[in-house]
Amino acid sequence: MNPVPAPTASAPAPAPAARRRIDEWRPEDPAFWAATGARVARRNLLWSVVCEHIGFSVWSLWSVLVLFLGPEYGVDPAGKFLLTAVPTLVGAALRLPYTVAVTAFGGRTWTVLSALLLLLPTALLGVLLQPGVSYGTLLVTAAAAGVGGGNFASSMANINAFYPQRLKGRALGINAGGGNLGVPAVQLLGLLVLAAAGAGHPRPVVLVYVPLIVLVALGAALRMDNLSGVRPAGRPLREVARHGHAWALSLLYIGTFGSFIGFGFAFGQVLLVQFPDAFPTPVRAASLTFLGPLLGSLARPLGGHLADRRGGARVTFWTFAAMAAGAGLVLVASREGSLPLFLAGFVLLFVLSGLGNGSAYKMIPAVYRAEARRRTERGEDAAAADARAHRHANALMGIAGAVGALGGVLINVAFRQAFLAGGTGEPAYLAFLAWYVLCLAVTWAVYLRRPDTV
Repeated sequence: MNPVPAPTASAPAPAPAARRRIDEWRPEDPAFWAATGARVARRNLLWSVVCEHIGFSVWSLWSVLVLFLGPEYGVDPAGKFLLTAVPTLVGAALRLPYTVAVTAFGGRTWTVLSALLLLLPTALLGVLLQPGVSYGTLLVTAAAAGVGGGNFASSMANINAFYPQRLKGRALGINAGGGNLGVPAVQLLGLLVLAAAGAGHPRPVVLVYVPLIVLVALGAALRMDNLSGVRPAGRPLREVARHGHAWALSLLYIGTFGSFIGFGFAFGQVLLVQFPDAFPTPVRAASLTFLGPLLGSLARPLGGHLADRRGGARVTFWTFAAMAAGAGLVLVASREGSLPLFLAGFVLLFVLSGLGNGSAYKMIPAVYRAEARRRTERGEDAAAADARAHRHANALMGIAGAVGALGGVLINVAFRQAFLAGGTGEPAYLAFLAWYVLCLAVTWAVYLRRPDTV
């Protein structure tokens, strides 16, 4: 989709009307960007980050709530891993329709609607979460929390339209990193509630988000904008699905974002199961679980910034090399029973997954920008080539976001099966190591051997 008509003059566009709709948007025009574009883009980015942050918090609720499920709930560790996998799966499935929704409703309108949808899981949990509730009901409420996972795709597609190519890595990194901070935020809230009220009172963790959801939806309605002309020509999702880049980049995003969200959901439960003597209570586990997602979220904008400066493929390659080393460190620590080494390895994986999230996502618009440049060199109209590149990049953000989030499901399933089979996570850690090596090889073979692709 392409909200950027060919510029006919360098004069700034008029300010958006009260109905928050912008009919002319030219981020690649330096005069327009300096006079009008940068200010409007920053305002939309701010509210996009806030709304996405709340969405990630709601999506991640079950990474905290499983710590409150004591014996009175009758849920074993395998059942708890499944409760964290279900919202990840639903959120992944919703990312494709959420990407399309931006073009159908407009960025501002859909941000408001998707924020208000977060009231569904929070209301359900506020009413139903109590001892005696059936496991099936818990699975339904976990699935409802998946709506928070869809927000990421629509938010990224929307912000991608506001920024010029040279700033996309940083802008998308800030947008995603601010959203990712919702994971450690809800985990810190869970720690405070566990410490203050005890494991028998999970509802405050949920209910605190109800007024926040209403406030951010109101802020988005008042301060964000719809861009006109964003409905794409053709069927970009179907077109992009035929591109090899779609699946290569989605595979890489499984390795980065799948690791971040999968570890974020499962880490507290992993500590309780693998090191029960060191973590006899959920409070002890919760005191550490937020650290990794926090550092990974903060690292994501840095990954985007480094990709802007050094190239997304190069940063992603070295990130996967380091992630393979981190997974090896976790495997060794597990075999030796070393908790400090285990924690160090996982914190390293969180930080690196954040860096890789930023650099891998930067590769998406860069790949299609390079394709547009080659088409222009062959004589195609530059405006048409840029328009195609923009709508294909947005479509691939939706596909990669959906497929990448499935990595979080695979991680939780891997942990579930590993602990069920042998009481240890070592088979899962070995699988993670192998996946990072595969991603390393794909990055080199597809993108570094042909530097003109990014």
